[in-house]
Amino acid sequence: MAEGSKRVLVLCTGNSARSQMAEGLLRELGGGRFEVHSAGTRPGGVRPEAVEAMREVGIDISGHRSKSVEEFAGQQFDAVITVCDNARENCPVFPGHTERVHWGFDDPAAAVGDWDARLSVFRRIRDEIGARLREWAEGR
Repeated sequence: MAEGSKRVLVLCTGNSARSQMAEGLLRELGGGRFEVHSAGTRPGGVRPEAVEAMREVGIDISGHRSKSVEEFAGQQFDAVITVCDNARENCPVFPGHTERVHWGFDDPAAAVGDWDARLSVFRRIRDEIGARLREWAEGR
């Protein structure tokens, strides 16, 4: 990471879709300005639909793994972004001055239907997250 980059942690419940996509998007958007991590309050596995939705926009998250927020306990972050209400309610306190940001997005992992129907929801959420992150990152 570039010296002076801001440390950002993106949290959701499962660290399977929303926070994983946000991690990949912010890393790409930031051009080295952000050291980005993601985690979940109850981590599951990275959803293949999230990997595919990100691949479609040229971002590879296939090597990501779901991580527990406990892995980051005691670490300092410039910003903690929660992307679901559950994560906001269960977000631990991090040391130092940490900007807390909350955006509630629908859970694409709850999408039903066949692969194409589910992937469509993942694409919509990816684009919603990307729009918010672009706006947020511009001010930093």
